[in-house]
Amino acid sequence: VKLVQSGGGSVQTGASLRLSCQVSGRTAGSSATGWFRQAPGKEREFVAAIKWNDTNTYYADSVKGRFTCSRDNAKNTVYLQMNNLKPEDTAVYYCTADAFYLRHYSYTAVQRYDAWGRGTQVTVSS
Repeated sequence: VKLVQSGGGSVQTGASLRLSCQVSGRTAGSSATGWFRQAPGKEREFVAAIKWNDTNTYYADSVKGRFTCSRDNAKNTVYLQMNNLKPEDTAVYYCTADAFYLRHYSYTAVQRYDAWGRGTQVTVSS
């Protein structure tokens, strides 16, 4: 599985950004793509996830109402639209694909995912 990320950058508080993640080589058993982020000195944390075969999406409480995860199945691309950004959103954002053999983990658990993009920096200044 290959995940190619784009988007990100440096913005001010209240601005918007959109991240993209093109997924190739996805296995038949992979059911979701997730977004995680990692700030300096902190553990990687769940942000959002979206399933490929239905409309279910999942969000961390810290981003609900501000971030929207969507997908374009024809392009094998998942998007993370981030609105009303805050300084605490500053982190490296990673997209990730889950694996069939890890399906017993929650969609919000990092253990569910076994393929990761390289990450993209998002910096929000006050």
